[in-house]
Amino acid sequence: MWHIIWPIALVVLANLFYHICSKSTPGDANAFLSLCVTYLIAAVASFALFVFTGQTKNLINELSKLNWASFALGMSIVALEFGYICAYRSGWKISVGSLVANIVLACALVFVGLLLFKEKISIRQIIGIAVCILGLFLINK
Repeated sequence: MWHIIWPIALVVLANLFYHICSKSTPGDANAFLSLCVTYLIAAVASFALFVFTGQTKNLINELSKLNWASFALGMSIVALEFGYICAYRSGWKISVGSLVANIVLACALVFVGLLLFKEKISIRQIIGIAVCILGLFLINK
């Protein structure tokens, strides 16, 4: 059971710190320079973990396994983080901005799963989407 719980717990904890840091980025600091520092730290930490796991002797082999997704993920993460920094700077509360974005994302991912990954949509999911839309209406009143 722990192998199922710990990844979600890590995502929740990391997201908690992520939003605290995004909201705490100084308003007069250049957002893109802030992201450069962020990704420099992330690159160093990721490479250190790569080395720690003992895969360095296979660096070229490991690089050859990558595809377009690694590059697109990098671009999407920059857009995601820039979007949150801008949202918080424009006045979104930390308790609402992330919630609204994640509800809309969750609803959109149901359709992405259907269209791109041939996942099935159940009646419960459709009802859940309707409840989410109602929640968005109520939270933004």
